[in-house]
Amino acid sequence: MFFDIPFVWPFTSIRELPPHQEESMKRRELREHIFELLFRIEFNCPEDMPEQIRLFFADMEELQETDQTYIEEKYARIVEKLPEIDRQIEETAKSWKISRMGKVDLTILRLAVYEVEFDEDVPVGVAINEAVELSKKFGGDDSPAFVNGILGKIGKKE
Repeated sequence: MFFDIPFVWPFTSIRELPPHQEESMKRRELREHIFELLFRIEFNCPEDMPEQIRLFFADMEELQETDQTYIEEKYARIVEKLPEIDRQIEETAKSWKISRMGKVDLTILRLAVYEVEFDEDVPVGVAINEAVELSKKFGGDDSPAFVNGILGKIGKKE
């Protein structure tokens, strides 16, 4: 019978697991940390951001080097594309100027537009869904509908 077969764990202890398999963050967690780091842009001048980044990572316990590298590199790529991303958001949200958008919603949109337009590893539907989930967690009551509406229009262009 199936249940009579003993299960044999292939490792003698959990410490034998490769570090990336045991302790690496999931994509959703990584995305959330990138959002939190991007959010700091709204309240700090560009010259202060290296120190803000250092403080951000200093507060994170047991962060894997691979996860920190992923967060830093994706953050830098998004910042590099911000003028393009903001232009696209403003063109899509016809009656909204970037300066009038809520900081949380704007940050979520920036991250998601980057993923939709420039990150080939993230499918459009996943980027939109994850942005809506971030807006539910961090935004106001109207944030999920607002974010979904803007990204839905951008996603259709893809």
